[in-house]
Amino acid sequence: RQAVTDLGAVQRFIKPHCPWTNGKAERFNRTLQTEWAYRQAFTSSTHRQAALAPWLQHYNTERIHTGIGTTPTTRVSPT
Repeated sequence: RQAVTDLGAVQRFIKPHCPWTNGKAERFNRTLQTEWAYRQAFTSSTHRQAALAPWLQHYNTERIHTGIGTTPTTRVSPT
């Protein structure tokens, strides 16, 4: 919560039992399941935790996102 406050962001909640009102998060959850969680057998929670960070890095920097037709990092303006 402190990180949200520090960023000046406002936390908003969707209606309970209405996942269609939160499409972006639901789509990410589906991608996480199909492209990461169900693609390999994890031998332990530690193994699973260690595998998540590299996949998130790939997802956020290298993976082509079909909705934008490119990687998210190519859409960011250089500063």
